[in-house]
Amino acid sequence: MSKQEKKGPEQHTAASSGLLKWIELLGNKLPHPFWMFVWISVFIVGLSAVAALLGLSAVDPGSGAEVAARNLLSGYGLRRFLEEMVTNFAYFAPFGLVLVMLMGVSVAEKGGLLPIALRTMAFAVPRKVVLPVIFIIGVCGNIGSDAGVVIVPPIAALIFMQMGLHPIAGLIAGYAGATAGFTANFFIAGTDVLLAGISTDVAARIDPGLEISATANWYFMIVSTIMLGLGGAFVASRFTIPACRNLAIGEEGIKAFETKPELTVLERKGLIYAGWSALAVVLVVLALLVPEGAPLRNQETGGIVPSPFLRGLVPILFFFFAIPGYVYGKITGSIKKPDDLLKLMEAGMKDLSGYIVLMLVVAQFINFFSWSRLDTILAINGAHFLEASGLTGPVMFALFMIIVAFLNIFIGSGSAKWAIFAPIFIPMLAQLGYNPAFVQLMYRVGDSITNAVSPLYIYFPLLIGWVRKYDKNAGIGTILSLLIPYSVVLFIMWVVLLFVWYWLGLPIGVGEGIYL
Repeated sequence: MSKQEKKGPEQHTAASSGLLKWIELLGNKLPHPFWMFVWISVFIVGLSAVAALLGLSAVDPGSGAEVAARNLLSGYGLRRFLEEMVTNFAYFAPFGLVLVMLMGVSVAEKGGLLPIALRTMAFAVPRKVVLPVIFIIGVCGNIGSDAGVVIVPPIAALIFMQMGLHPIAGLIAGYAGATAGFTANFFIAGTDVLLAGISTDVAARIDPGLEISATANWYFMIVSTIMLGLGGAFVASRFTIPACRNLAIGEEGIKAFETKPELTVLERKGLIYAGWSALAVVLVVLALLVPEGAPLRNQETGGIVPSPFLRGLVPILFFFFAIPGYVYGKITGSIKKPDDLLKLMEAGMKDLSGYIVLMLVVAQFINFFSWSRLDTILAINGAHFLEASGLTGPVMFALFMIIVAFLNIFIGSGSAKWAIFAPIFIPMLAQLGYNPAFVQLMYRVGDSITNAVSPLYIYFPLLIGWVRKYDKNAGIGTILSLLIPYSVVLFIMWVVLLFVWYWLGLPIGVGEGIYL
């Protein structure tokens, strides 16, 4: 047992200093996330009553309709809560995604494949390369919607352990990459299509010939992905890894540190056959995706973005991990009979028991905020504040991204916020000669960067559960103090990159520039 683990029930702290130390200390005094979300939900219900009593409202810039606050402290609110409490929980989108994805990962992890494969990779690849690669993989994970947020952090923790580093540092780095860099990618993802559709609809009201394609921000986002990888590696090596040395390691971490890198004959054989089975899964998916008219393509357009392939990436990844994990387990003996497969999946679900309980109240909070319409009113008023500032040029660009980043802490849906911001800022900046695609690009930077530090982000409770797997006494403040440097450093780097791009007048995407 490590020295830290002998301390008792008091919370462990990271080696933070200055402002981050205060954030950590104050954050660790917060109640358990379950009760925190309960009290926030109560606050939202009370605030909705006050807002409705005061007649708080805003005009939707897209439809022109008035959006008035709804009183949830009423018969309407009570009926809706009682009728939809169960469905709010059962149909909460991240809930099913997390369970399905991690059941597949559990087979590969608990059966021994992931630790062995990642251990081999960790010792074969230079450490200076591993850190940016982990971050870039996390950033590119958004091609499968939220899949990257679910799968990258625990794998990063395993990689860090095999490198002799603290697993919590890996969790933090993987989570920061998958959330703070959510909008960037080497590839065209669903986010590009979704936002481009809203932008085109607004731009067409200015000029019917204007169309914002899914590749409108592609060049900038490719470079952003590399920049985020390098910036994330810098923060991890200079801050996160040293700061986590003060945290407890936990029994699983101790075992990993003591594991020798040599492979046994069975492990080597298992890796080879697992690799062939993974290749077989990939070939089957390609056969169902690549040919013209293939079933995983968009049946109307024939394209891949959007398509059943991207919408079904989570179950595809489930099989990608579960099948090789099963093959490896059969060869090495960790899986002796079919029922052992179920036990591995059940073990993964036991690790998520705390997350499942927490999602009951998180799902209610998300819906309360939406039912009250306070989220929409907050976003509209924030946009109008920026519009009334009268600023132009780089100063306005920076303020625009800061306000979007601030609102993103409270309102998770990027498309919902863009549907509010686009009708205001695309016409406003078009009058100054700026391309709607450039306005969309700035929005994406602000909308992405604070995902990592928002306690209200739907996957933050999942991160808390992962961290407490290694240090059961780590508090919310400790986790936030480890995440804040990523958001601050990466935001500064991203804004600088955008300004350099702006001053050089480089194309931001296929056929798209900064100016109209």
